[in-house]
Amino acid sequence: MSPGMQNWIKVFENGMQIRAEIVKGILEENEIQAVVLNKKETIYQIFGSYEVLVKRDDAMKATKLIQNAITF
Repeated sequence: MSPGMQNWIKVFENGMQIRAEIVKGILEENEIQAVVLNKKETIYQIFGSYEVLVKRDDAMKATKLIQNAITF
């Protein structure tokens, strides 16, 4: 992970990009800065996942929000 991302924590992981983007959007609506990291392998896009990361200080709030407000 790059030095600038050391203070970021994974709060959600899914194989579907759209779900990761939905989570990111809900977090941002609640004033939590979030990024989606593509961890899919590059050739066939079969293996791997999409991760949503937030700053360490927001991890607890983000985790609770994901658990209570998002259902797939």
